[in-house]
Amino acid sequence: MARLTIDGIEIEYELLGPAGAPAVAITPGGRFSKDATGVPELGHGLADQGLRVLLWDRPNCGASDLHFVGSGESSMQGSFLAKLVRALELGPTALIGGSAGARISLFAAKEDPGAVSRLVLWWISGGLVSLMRLGSYYCCEPAEQASLRGMEAVAAMPIWTEQLTRNPKNREIMLGQDRRAFIAQMERWAAGYIPSPDSPVSGLTKDDFARMRMPALVLRGSPNDLYHPASVCEQVHALLPNSRLVDAPWPIDVFAERMRDGRGLFRDWPLLIPQIVDFMQQ
Repeated sequence: MARLTIDGIEIEYELLGPAGAPAVAITPGGRFSKDATGVPELGHGLADQGLRVLLWDRPNCGASDLHFVGSGESSMQGSFLAKLVRALELGPTALIGGSAGARISLFAAKEDPGAVSRLVLWWISGGLVSLMRLGSYYCCEPAEQASLRGMEAVAAMPIWTEQLTRNPKNREIMLGQDRRAFIAQMERWAAGYIPSPDSPVSGLTKDDFARMRMPALVLRGSPNDLYHPASVCEQVHALLPNSRLVDAPWPIDVFAERMRDGRGLFRDWPLLIPQIVDFMQQ
């Protein structure tokens, strides 16, 4: 593992595969770390195929620093992804991710399209139920705890357990937040989950998508998935100028199955290795 400081924030990352090879960066969903089941397996599998692979913990995830700045958490993390690719001198890099990882990859491509060679996206979050649930869980509930009980209560929330355990400095960062400023920031971030009538991904415009001219591979979603509706994947595909919409290598409703069985939301991601390698070689 390695750490790199960008804009004063320490980012934990790992590089796999041969230096100088075509690069890919994998971003998991939720606030899960690069060590979540399925993510390292995908990374090592791609490295075994001769690719240079970046695994990283976003700010507010895993062992990286907490960071409560910016108009939205996804756009902030997307900016760090683009800067990390540049700082590591990987060259134009394929951004690969599902759920929040897909969203952050899109924000990184908007931030710095020259740093991005390709996009591989699946489980793209969208729709009223999904976005309201995400805004509540990631923003409104911490704001509520801060308002009622203070920053100690926010630090005790299960959504921060891994971050504070793996990076002890994060407890100091959390407790050092001004409570009113933190609540205001959570309100700003929550607003980023309000569905837009003009775009399938809140915070991105149709013009933003039009500027993402790199080749993209978008996996079809499930019409039964409230978190990542099929219609959102189809709309993103339609808006990206150079996109292909393809079937995923797993059963269409695998996300719901993994939610029910609790065996790791991303454990099927290594099944993507042949598709990604083929896409990188085209």
